[in-house]
Amino acid sequence: MKLYLDTANVEEIRQAADWGVISGVTTNPSLAAKEDDDFTKILPSICELVNGPVSAEVIALDHEGMIKEARKLAGIHKHVVVKIPITPDGMQAVKTLSSEGIKVNVTLIFSANQALLAARAGAAYVSPFLGRLDDIGHTGVALVRDIVDIIDLHELNTEVIAASIRHTEHVPAVALAGAHIATMPFKVLKQMFKHPLTDLGIESFINDWKKADKSFK
Repeated sequence: MKLYLDTANVEEIRQAADWGVISGVTTNPSLAAKEDDDFTKILPSICELVNGPVSAEVIALDHEGMIKEARKLAGIHKHVVVKIPITPDGMQAVKTLSSEGIKVNVTLIFSANQALLAARAGAAYVSPFLGRLDDIGHTGVALVRDIVDIIDLHELNTEVIAASIRHTEHVPAVALAGAHIATMPFKVLKQMFKHPLTDLGIESFINDWKKADKSFK
């Protein structure tokens, strides 16, 4: 399972890219609005930093507007993947864009039906939102598993991005559910490194080395 960072913050992306653990980035209008610079200006920098897929979302809700925005976004950099919501107009746009070779990530997926529609329309990616489902008493991981099973069973050419990751326990859960990608906030990615036994182990090794009074020469 590949790991993506869910942010539009260049410095967060730069640090994660330096760690060598991320393969792409997802953004949305809310994340882009948090940044000071115009999103179309920082988008190329994000694409160069990760050297992989970067999802950028359209704002229009009608299919003609979506297509127009999508073409503009796709023209910014070869790594741009256009995010489009799961609506009838959205799927009409996906059909057109996919026929033009523009990759689309269909977002705001909350059911297997929606994922199937998106895959059939030609989506390269579908993004089920785990955290928001968990918030209303459903099990987001179960939805990811169902979508992966449907895609595998019917040999659909679509990857599943587990989105709305809220905590580190979500990550191995969606990996075991078969998600192709998990996208997460920077704080969750950092937390994946942490374990109290790792901290204790490092402290113990350093203390033992000091007692031995050794040094690299």
